[in-house]
Amino acid sequence: MTTFVELSTKAKMPILGLGTWQSPIGKVRDAMKFAIDIGYRHFDCAYVYQNENEIGNAMEEKIEEGVVTREDLFVVSKLWCTFHEKSLVKEACQNTLAALKLAYLDLYLMHWPMGFKAGEELFPADENGMIIPSDTDFLDTWEAMEELVDAGLVKSIGLSNFSCEQIERLLKKPDLKYKPVNNQIESHPYLPQEELVNYCQSQEISVTAYCPLGAPNWPRGEDFCLLDDPKIKEIADKHSKTSAQVIETFVCVLSPFKVFDFELTKEEMETILSFKRRYRICSLSM
Repeated sequence: MTTFVELSTKAKMPILGLGTWQSPIGKVRDAMKFAIDIGYRHFDCAYVYQNENEIGNAMEEKIEEGVVTREDLFVVSKLWCTFHEKSLVKEACQNTLAALKLAYLDLYLMHWPMGFKAGEELFPADENGMIIPSDTDFLDTWEAMEELVDAGLVKSIGLSNFSCEQIERLLKKPDLKYKPVNNQIESHPYLPQEELVNYCQSQEISVTAYCPLGAPNWPRGEDFCLLDDPKIKEIADKHSKTSAQVIETFVCVLSPFKVFDFELTKEEMETILSFKRRYRICSLSM
């Protein structure tokens, strides 16, 4: 059973990680401590989640208790869109490190390929409710992220929510110093993104799936609950597993890794891939 993926930098990233999106202040600290106690070592954070201070407190406590060392943990965070200007990238990373109480990040991702107007607002909008963009090209932002590696603030850098075309544009950058090691994307049975996953693998870029269970608590405008999908429940019953285990196995097979003590048959994979709903949870409709 595989427990980690080896990045192109030879770093080992645990396959299963705890996402901290929607983890509220007042609860995320205890959730983090419990996760560390039961064996989680990969933690996915982001400035925009606005909870990195509590996450940092939890990790600090567990390190001081001797439950884990810093080296045991694989901590990921993300550069938010309002910090895409080259002059803002280093300070943004340092602020995240201060909140998380860490000297370095194992992986730092560009959260989205597009930048927003710099300032205090996370989602700066005009009078029509549309996001005000930044003039900074993500290729310039990447140069500033490369400097973070040289400064020892991050071990590796990567992407999030990047398409094949955007990744290709970055890889063709003439003076590219560090290739992205990871692309974190929304991926689940209603949005498997096989083409993007295959492209990343062809470029030695690992893929991390977010919302693999479909973000059950996230409000949506239509009936959408992967865990209650009758075809998934039928497969789960056949294997005497939960719907969540079936979905996680499906997402890991796309990657491709095995993390549980059962496998989906070719026919079961084809059944799940045939859903064709292509429902996107994180669409940034603004």
